[in-house]
Amino acid sequence: MKLQYNRIAIKIGSNVLTHSDGTLDLERMSALVDQFALLHKAGVDLVLVSSGAVASGRSELCLDKKLDPVSARQVFSAVGQAKLINHYYEMFRKHGIFCGQVLTTKESLGSRIHYLNQRNCMSEMLANKVIPIVNENDTISVTELMFTDNDELSGLVATMMGVEALIILSNIDGIYNGNPADPNSQVIREISPSENLSKYIQATKSSFGRGGMLTKTTIAQKVAAEGITVIIANGKRDNILPDLLKKNSNTVCTKFIANGKEASSVKKWVAHSEGFAKGEIHVNAGAREALLGSKATSVLFVGVTGIKGSFEKDDIVKIIDENGVSLGVGKAQYDSEKARQLIGKKGQRPLVHYDYLYLD
Repeated sequence: MKLQYNRIAIKIGSNVLTHSDGTLDLERMSALVDQFALLHKAGVDLVLVSSGAVASGRSELCLDKKLDPVSARQVFSAVGQAKLINHYYEMFRKHGIFCGQVLTTKESLGSRIHYLNQRNCMSEMLANKVIPIVNENDTISVTELMFTDNDELSGLVATMMGVEALIILSNIDGIYNGNPADPNSQVIREISPSENLSKYIQATKSSFGRGGMLTKTTIAQKVAAEGITVIIANGKRDNILPDLLKKNSNTVCTKFIANGKEASSVKKWVAHSEGFAKGEIHVNAGAREALLGSKATSVLFVGVTGIKGSFEKDDIVKIIDENGVSLGVGKAQYDSEKARQLIGKKGQRPLVHYDYLYLD
């Protein structure tokens, strides 16, 4: 079987893995593992980002005590994650394949060192033919430090691992040009990184996941802009993955076309780090024009008007213009205390170098 890609990340949504009552759909899960095994044995490196832990735990526990949303999520995920990974382990073992659990948090991936440590671990797993199964560690995550959902996590993992394609498996066929329930609506088959999709997207969330199609398209366009093809497809369709990955496949889905110029590893990390920002750099109109111009430009102190927050050297910071509009994010080359002393001064090395800057 000739396939299009050698390394892919696959995100599996809660609504693919569960029944309507929240219990795990083991038949669907087994069918997907069969497909993963087929791709794995064909030589494709696979990284899985799997939802389903919280929904699985919720369906198992009948709690007498009413818990607040964060505590409930922690308890349900602790039970559900164990159940979920055990099913994956046994299903993969039937194919003679090993999988391994990788739990992470938004806070840990905000550190470049921790980010590289996780990447190195997962790279070694792939080198040894072990399939990483990634999920957010909901047992220690709290609301303000959580990923929007696993779509956001999958985008970061895809860029981290240098995959050629990210496949997001949902319970619909892709992005529609109208309401998916309307029989006259059709799946948009291809989307460019810069295409405006706001008129097509509904901001509703799925039954058991935290996000919806708006999050999926936002992440998909960002990842595609960094040089990785993104496909949104229906994970409940039989044999969906081999069908999608065959060369010249015509399987119904939405494909986000990858930018021909791939971003550097550091740029990819910075691009997905807005939620990790420890402070803000405020710049004047001249700096904004320079940053948004055609030439590569760093954030220089001469154009800085203010520093907000407390951050260390190498922390992620937001870049804000004089109107309070976010221009992007970058990695600071100074701590906040030193940066405040240099506001408006010329002849200093950049506060944020272009190589470590991502503009919206």
